[in-house]
Amino acid sequence: MTTAEIAAKEPAVLTLEPDTYYWCSCGKSKKQPFCDGSHQGTEFVPQVVEITETRQVALCQCKRTANPPYCDGSHKDL
Repeated sequence: MTTAEIAAKEPAVLTLEPDTYYWCSCGKSKKQPFCDGSHQGTEFVPQVVEITETRQVALCQCKRTANPPYCDGSHKDL
């Protein structure tokens, strides 16, 4: 399995409205932490994130989290 690129070494802390979002799993998206289709031609696929009520989230940008798409602090070891 290919390792995802590190987009940033800190989470994206965002307040998201109810909607469906697509979290970038490859690290190549120019719209981090969300997918822009840059994974095309790779084994990576975006992860669907369903937000049902407005809330603050910390989305992983290092792509090393054990709890995708949410940050688990893995970036601290990079």
